[in-house]
Amino acid sequence: MVSSRAARQLAVAMAVAGCLGIASIAQAQLFRPFTDRKTALLEGNWQSCREDDGTYAERVYDGRWVGLAPFELHMGPYHEFALYRGIQDEHREHKSAENLLKPYVVEVRANAARQSWDVDGLHLEVSLSGGSREDCESWYLTLKRADSLSISH
Repeated sequence: MVSSRAARQLAVAMAVAGCLGIASIAQAQLFRPFTDRKTALLEGNWQSCREDDGTYAERVYDGRWVGLAPFELHMGPYHEFALYRGIQDEHREHKSAENLLKPYVVEVRANAARQSWDVDGLHLEVSLSGGSREDCESWYLTLKRADSLSISH
């Protein structure tokens, strides 16, 4: 008969193994947060990797913060970023007029890229930080409240 302590340890080990398996499957859309949210709403590393069909991964973050209207932040695919007012289930085209980020494609020169936007009360900054694999791009992202009220473009 297995002791309750051994059973708990086994359950924890299986949960960790399961999480690691899920993390390896979802590696292309992994976002690693680095902040305790005292200075930034969202801060971390985003990686966009090429999928089997040749397209790059995208991640959508639903922002719900006290004092701010709900918003969607799209990271990827590839060099694209988008910010929309409101949250919806349907995917939105990044080139649409609804996207508050202009330009929405970050230009890469000599393997370096950096872009910042002040829009709709938010300050978003992204920097290309290399990739862990040849078919991936790694981006460092910081989203904060804007210092002053910004006018969207």
